[in-house]
Amino acid sequence: MPVTDPIADFLTRVRNAIKARKKEVSIPQSRMLAELSRILLEEGYIESWKSVEQAPQSKLVLTLKTGNRGDNAIRDLQRVSRSGLRRYAGRDAIPKIYHGLGIPILSTSNGVLTAAQARKARVGGALPCKVWSARSSRPAKLARRTPQNLNTTRPLS
Repeated sequence: MPVTDPIADFLTRVRNAIKARKKEVSIPQSRMLAELSRILLEEGYIESWKSVEQAPQSKLVLTLKTGNRGDNAIRDLQRVSRSGLRRYAGRDAIPKIYHGLGIPILSTSNGVLTAAQARKARVGGALPCKVWSARSSRPAKLARRTPQNLNTTRPLS
């Protein structure tokens, strides 16, 4: 069955494997998905990945990283730029994800890079996805209580 958005399929398969507490996940291979896997390995979100030659299409097998208590290194993955709505970031406007708890991944003219690598190379590009870790139970942006998000009619928990 052909997939119309392989990056979204990649992210969904990894997300489902994390929720099902699987150790490995298998994904149809492409160059872009191999580069995403390489970045996840370099940033410490997965233990390893390998390419398995099969007919009719090769597969990527990712080994997910878990902590001592069985919690995964990846809290969530999110698709940013998609085929119907492209999102780009200039070299001076590369976003930060949850105050450094996550990484945006950019597809640039220099290849697929993390935000730090893109800033160092002074290039911008499309934002296919963002990944953040399980180091925090809630993103710092949502954890703060401000008058704008504080509802006085409900008791505070």
